[in-house]
Amino acid sequence: MLTLTPDERRALRAQAHPLKPVVMIAQNGLTAAVLKEIELALKSHELIKVRVFDADREQRDAWLAETCETLGAAPVQRIGNILVLYRPNPELHVPAEPVKPVRKSAAKTPAAKPVPTRSAPAKPVANRRGVARNSTKPRARPTR
Repeated sequence: MLTLTPDERRALRAQAHPLKPVVMIAQNGLTAAVLKEIELALKSHELIKVRVFDADREQRDAWLAETCETLGAAPVQRIGNILVLYRPNPELHVPAEPVKPVRKSAAKTPAAKPVPTRSAPAKPVANRRGVARNSTKPRARPTR
């Protein structure tokens, strides 16, 4: 059985909070088929919730311990009829290869077009707002 530190357990409980139960244990109890489903769910999700129906507290605790022993998982939490299990999957945590930085050189890049800029201010237009204040003609005020 995998053991967790209190900090790891706290972080996993926080991650498990929004999850929905993916496996249900019902009237037949913890069978080989249920263990197989829990195994598949742990492989694909790492952190799962299991819902237990029709069992008392001692039976739920026994099933949680048996599942963790059989599958090598860690019990994260048991609240009521919900069991939370965790088993890390190394295939899901494959580190990505480091990306080499690409160096740009002036010889390889094509010459870019110059960006058009205004070299002189726009000509003032009479009877319009926003006319340049340094224009030589006096502004005509619009009549109402």
